[in-house]
Amino acid sequence: MNKPEKIKVLYVDDELNNLMGFKASFRVNYNILIAQNNEEALEHLKNHPDIRVIFSDQRMPDKTGVEFFEQIRGTYPKPIRILITGYTDVEAVINAINLGNVFRYVKKPWSEADILTAINEANKFYVANMLMETKNAELQIAYDELDKFAYSVTHDMRNPLLSILGAVELSREIDDISEIREMLHLIKESVGNLDAYIQNIHDYYNVNRGQLEISEIDFKDIVEEQLETHRLTAKMKQVNFNTRIVQNETFRGDAMSMKIILNNLLSNAFKYQKKERTDKNVELDIVVDAGELTMLIKDNGIGISGNHIGDIFNMFFRATSQDVGSGFGLYNVKDALLKLNGEIKVDSVINEGTTFTVKVRNK
Repeated sequence: MNKPEKIKVLYVDDELNNLMGFKASFRVNYNILIAQNNEEALEHLKNHPDIRVIFSDQRMPDKTGVEFFEQIRGTYPKPIRILITGYTDVEAVINAINLGNVFRYVKKPWSEADILTAINEANKFYVANMLMETKNAELQIAYDELDKFAYSVTHDMRNPLLSILGAVELSREIDDISEIREMLHLIKESVGNLDAYIQNIHDYYNVNRGQLEISEIDFKDIVEEQLETHRLTAKMKQVNFNTRIVQNETFRGDAMSMKIILNNLLSNAFKYQKKERTDKNVELDIVVDAGELTMLIKDNGIGISGNHIGDIFNMFFRATSQDVGSGFGLYNVKDALLKLNGEIKVDSVINEGTTFTVKVRNK
């Protein structure tokens, strides 16, 4: 078992005897770096970004300890700063707190017990600060995502509803039955878009619901369910839908995640077909072998521009305006695969089609 790395401590003092005594006293428990002037101290900080604690003597020939701490406060904010002073100068201590953001001060001559206590307290404060910084960064990401989520929900749910209301208002003024049928068709499309969006939000919730539920998966059952789901779409859009399943062994995984991945990839394959094409085709190929699932979803649709490949898994990103999309589908796929420790590869050529290759290890 590897020993944990020693905490790095920097001590700055113009008196060499003090530096050597400090290093000799604490080098067994800590990784001690010493500097006889501010220039050497800055070099250590540059080369050792993981320094956690800095001690500096107040009375230095080039700069006081307070001035040195004030200098590095903006560039190196993470290390915890401790002032060592042999003077009971209240003003210097106040300046140390206000200007150098000093954690505490130790009187000179120091005792080993004082230094050990100072290092341990400073390290606890350092760890707490780093944890808080990480949590704040995570919280900011969550806030940003929540803002985008709220905007998207408001925008993408209102659009279909406004379209329906508009079609209803127009229909009240129309007597021609063919025009009324056209309005009904628009209403149907809007309801379909709204239903798809609600399904994507439901998938998003399921992906983020917490623990995976691992069980044995028979992909014939999952594919049969997908066939039922997409059969009408395939018929309406005149798309040939072909499937192949080769499951040579038992596969264990999270069935809900698998359904979300498969449904979203197939939905895109049907959605982004070339309307004028007469040989529209979607292929689903599933192979479970040697402890791994390989899933291919291939279409001969409009394809994805190379400039967009890196962005298609981002929340709310839409690579095309051909069809109304929520920008949730591929994000949900990526999120589900992240939980499964799976991977996905995209190969696409504009106006020729797209192939998604998914790989997930057996649990």
